[in-house]
Amino acid sequence: MNSIKKAARIHITSPLLSGLVYAFIWLVIGTLILSMLLYFSSMQETSLPNYTYIVHGICGLFGGVVAGRRSARRGWYHGGLTGLIYGLVVLLIGFLSLDQSFNGHNAVVLALCLLAGAIGGMTGVNTKKS
Repeated sequence: MNSIKKAARIHITSPLLSGLVYAFIWLVIGTLILSMLLYFSSMQETSLPNYTYIVHGICGLFGGVVAGRRSARRGWYHGGLTGLIYGLVVLLIGFLSLDQSFNGHNAVVLALCLLAGAIGGMTGVNTKKS
């Protein structure tokens, strides 16, 4: 019976990959929350870019926390790299699907994800594993 319980668990050993998975999970949650706020409240679409900065910052932060926690050393490096790759994937998806060009908004998102990921990685290294 114990072998069946152990076989059902999925554990990603790479800190970078696990951080990216958690960052994109938070992106889905943040997108759903913003969609519901846009639909059910009086929030206008013109204010949406300001809220996307918050969502991308939170995603980079939590992705960095997971990457730093899994790496157990050099959290700023693993978290920052996770945030940078997360930001690049988001920009690449926007470029390929929406034909967006690189502009100041994209540079701010990339810098925000890098910084939030590095801070999250430093926090994640210093958290106790349970």
